[in-house]
Amino acid sequence: MPSRISETPLQDRPRERLLALGPSALTTAELLAILIGTGRAGASAPDVASALLAAGGPALAHLARRTAVELAAVPGVGHAKAARIAAALELGRRLQEEGRPDRTRIRSPADVYRWFAPRLADLAAEEFHVLALDSQSGILRDLLVTRGILNSSLVHPREVFRGAIAEAAAGIIVVHNHPSGDPAPSADDRAVTRQLVEAGKVLDLPVYDHVIVGARGYLSFAEAGLL
Repeated sequence: MPSRISETPLQDRPRERLLALGPSALTTAELLAILIGTGRAGASAPDVASALLAAGGPALAHLARRTAVELAAVPGVGHAKAARIAAALELGRRLQEEGRPDRTRIRSPADVYRWFAPRLADLAAEEFHVLALDSQSGILRDLLVTRGILNSSLVHPREVFRGAIAEAAAGIIVVHNHPSGDPAPSADDRAVTRQLVEAGKVLDLPVYDHVIVGARGYLSFAEAGLL
């Protein structure tokens, strides 16, 4: 196989095949190669795309679970290409959400836990999410705000509310996980919650709840009377 796209016959190049036949005619590696654009020394863009898929398993679901930083670590990818891939995967997720006939509705903290537990309960690092809700408590968007240790300096109200405002949300629920498995709130958890509740009052965008997800269940600030 040619090590450079320029050595590949024109009709066999991924971009030209997509334009001639449509995207459904391309393999997953070829579609990724178009996003990647260029290869590296000794490897074409399709080679890099194949290596990217091989690194996490051939299924797109495996690729979608990896962070942009993890994607960038694959030789020949780097930060710019990783950002393009992550953006394309997120667009695919959002298109899938828009195609659902009915939005998932949140009626209780248990619904929040069921939504997040498969992804967050056993995660090794903390993630802080915002559920942007419509006026009927339907999920407009699940927004990842930050990954890492939770404290008030990392979770700034500007970052929390920006996505919710863009989605024209009626209110939000904030969610994060405890890798320890114990969902009991820390002093920082309480401080972050107070800060966000006050910011929500100023913005007229209420914080309905803060749910902490652990391997041994969840804690709801609203249920516990901590809001």
